[in-house]
Amino acid sequence: MSHRTSEGAQNVHRKWTVFSLSVAIGAAGILVASPGGLSAAEVEGPKLEWKVSVWGKRRAFTEGIEKLSEIVSEKTDGNWNIKLYYGAALSKSRENLDGIKLGAFEMAFFCNFYHPGKNPAWMVYTMPFLPLGDPEVSKAVRMQLPEHPALKADLDRWNAMFYVSTLLPQYEFLGKGKPPKELGDWKGMRVRAGGGIGKAMEKLGAIPTSMPATEVYTSIERGTIDAVSFPFTYAHAAYKIHEVSDWFTANMSPGTSECPVVINKDAYARLPDQYKQLLEDAKGPVLERQIEVYREADEKNLPIFEAKLEKIVYSDEQIQKFREVAGKPVWDEWVAANKDKFDGQELIDRIFAIAAEVKGQ
Repeated sequence: MSHRTSEGAQNVHRKWTVFSLSVAIGAAGILVASPGGLSAAEVEGPKLEWKVSVWGKRRAFTEGIEKLSEIVSEKTDGNWNIKLYYGAALSKSRENLDGIKLGAFEMAFFCNFYHPGKNPAWMVYTMPFLPLGDPEVSKAVRMQLPEHPALKADLDRWNAMFYVSTLLPQYEFLGKGKPPKELGDWKGMRVRAGGGIGKAMEKLGAIPTSMPATEVYTSIERGTIDAVSFPFTYAHAAYKIHEVSDWFTANMSPGTSECPVVINKDAYARLPDQYKQLLEDAKGPVLERQIEVYREADEKNLPIFEAKLEKIVYSDEQIQKFREVAGKPVWDEWVAANKDKFDGQELIDRIFAIAAEVKGQ
């Protein structure tokens, strides 16, 4: 992680500490003034339980909201309980927005690529070669762009409101055989890549294919495919792709996706003001924790990758060429396809503007 990211995390931590101290002092005053109503809660409020719908098992992807659950329980002395239900116990992953709309649960994770028709504007995150490789830029874009009217309108249809991003890392490729050190080396390669990344790889002359993540290891081992794109590094390590690969791209950053956490608008409206403020104040620590677990995965996995595999680092000029050849053409097609729904070019331009702001350009 960059030095600036570390400073940002420290600032968030200091802000949270100040908030915690101020609330604690206020609570202490209440205890002194009202000895008959002693309570350990720093944030007073009613008994409440919120359910969070998520698929799979507890993992890096879910640690931010696990942190939220800890904070809320601690600050309210257990009066407000936010519980994550794993394994699609409450809803199938592709139906979480439907469940939010029905009020079946108060919070849920969803991934934009699971159902493009439900969240067409959110598909901007799947556009290839956007400037989201820097963690600080990625965080800023993912937390600011949902305020855009087009993204808000998508969620409004499901009676949902954005809470936080899970800050998915950029995808990278691991593969077997000749390492693609030049743009032309991708021509003819069989790659497991979907969405915008798959379309970008087509522009480079590669042959994208779709298959369940659980089949990738065997496919690379047997030579059925040459490379795979997964969120870097934790997903590659989770499926042990490095065990059957010869090389990895370290800074290609061909694309990503967005899997935010949303809240049912009616459930939020019913919250007392102090609980709403608690949710807002918890965003910093939640994001800090999310960044931390991805960093821990990289610290564990990168040395393993570097010791076994050839590391491919592209130059700034090559990255710009990737963007020109395999990025912008895909953006233009997406913008044209959605011109009657929203201004896709405005969304892409906003991403670049936020990136420039963060980098001070």
